[in-house]
Amino acid sequence: MILNCVIIDDEPIARKLLQEYIEETDFLKLVGIAENPLKAISVLNSVEADLIFLDINMPKMNGIEFLKSSPNLPMVIMTTAYGQYALDGFELAVVDYLVKPFSLDRFIKASQKALELKKLKQNNTEPKELNPEYFFVKCNGKIERVFYKELLYIEAMTNYITLYTTNDKLIVYLTIKGILEKLPTDKFIQVHKSYIVNTDHVSTIEGNMLHVGNAKVTIGSSYNDEVMKCVLKDRFIKR
Repeated sequence: MILNCVIIDDEPIARKLLQEYIEETDFLKLVGIAENPLKAISVLNSVEADLIFLDINMPKMNGIEFLKSSPNLPMVIMTTAYGQYALDGFELAVVDYLVKPFSLDRFIKASQKALELKKLKQNNTEPKELNPEYFFVKCNGKIERVFYKELLYIEAMTNYITLYTTNDKLIVYLTIKGILEKLPTDKFIQVHKSYIVNTDHVSTIEGNMLHVGNAKVTIGSSYNDEVMKCVLKDRFIKR
């Protein structure tokens, strides 16, 4: 199986390196090159591309803006010297995020992810999430990886949320609605206007309180019925 690739990068040296890496990878074929997203539009309209290697910082329109304005793009691997855009990229469902300078080995690993996705689609199999076990958040100027299985519960304040994990506490400037969109609905449930819990970590329901790890989380009155439905489905352990 071959992936047809397009490079979108304003730096000649970066374009040349990507071209060399593509030539070294037997399942990749270069079908187009563009210096910026505006020129890329005509390139993408003239070829059948499976994968784009997309830079971020470019004149007239950057890579993030291009992704947001073009909903029907092929798969995308971001290639940039700026690591701080990684979370934005993953939120836009890119296949991978390569920080320059990256090695041929790292390039091939990223490209293999795209190859596996194409195989899944051709087999009429619903693609799984690229990172089914974790998600990313911005915290204290860094990008932190949070594993779903380690996330106990979430508390929402006025303009931020706190993620309580089995070994850490992360303060993130995100709304409770925003974090809900990142969480698997079969594992996490909102039990209060200010709380979300991981049902795998709930050991006891005591009145209007949930025992989550070593903490106690209040069940809001308007959420009580939904919590009780989970009880009936044996999602919680009753004692």
